[in-house]
Amino acid sequence: MSESTITQDAVIAEWITAANTHGRAEFLSFFTADAVLDDPSVGEVFEGHEGVGRYFDTYFIGYNTQTRLVGAEPRDGFLHVEVDFTGDFPGGQTGGTFDVTLAGERIAHVRADLI
Repeated sequence: MSESTITQDAVIAEWITAANTHGRAEFLSFFTADAVLDDPSVGEVFEGHEGVGRYFDTYFIGYNTQTRLVGAEPRDGFLHVEVDFTGDFPGGQTGGTFDVTLAGERIAHVRADLI
């Protein structure tokens, strides 16, 4: 495993930990200022800290979502991250994926989806 892969894995693990604390500022600190989060499962693209923060407020804090990392693997230019979500949303549990593109140790782009 390369040092780059270890760093990427650490960033993802810390990002998910931050999401589970529901600390908005900590969660947003993982994103570049101009990050884009595209989530077809909710039909919206969220841009910058303002948009990503709105996504976090609605779908993580609002639903008391907890995320469990299932696995992450490098793909062509991004990390494919598989997770399980539990929370106060219909059904209470679902799987999901994040295709994450990093700029250094910050998240520049995420394509999120439910599975």
